[in-house]
Amino acid sequence: MTTHPRLAALVLLAGLVAACSPGYGSGGGSVAAGGQANAAPLTVEQLSARVGCKPRMQVNAADIRTGYCTTPDGEFVVTTFRTPAGKKAWMDAAPEKDPHLVGNLWAVLSSRPVLDLLRERLGGDLHQTDHRTMKMRVIG
Repeated sequence: MTTHPRLAALVLLAGLVAACSPGYGSGGGSVAAGGQANAAPLTVEQLSARVGCKPRMQVNAADIRTGYCTTPDGEFVVTTFRTPAGKKAWMDAAPEKDPHLVGNLWAVLSSRPVLDLLRERLGGDLHQTDHRTMKMRVIG
């Protein structure tokens, strides 16, 4: 199976962020789906299963995990983070031109049409660059 070059670059980005980001390893509680404080955040596998995919793991580190999925909806990359600081570092490094769906300690990257379909099952906020102002917009 051929991986889309942009998705391959995003997987590489996840690995680089994991290697270069300060703040990893500093604890911190989390809120999982359903709003339960200190509940375990969703994993790459759990998020992928919600949309009918078994992910091909690309990055499997303690602080960041990334899996690649292909479904009838399209191709996408699911990334989970151990800490809010790790997620923030990733968000700061994410390519501005690529929309991403963001939840608690997770993000999904793909094209806007695919993210719109995935959002129906995963929830989260859709982040998309407004090319007129070059500022990130949160949709929803």
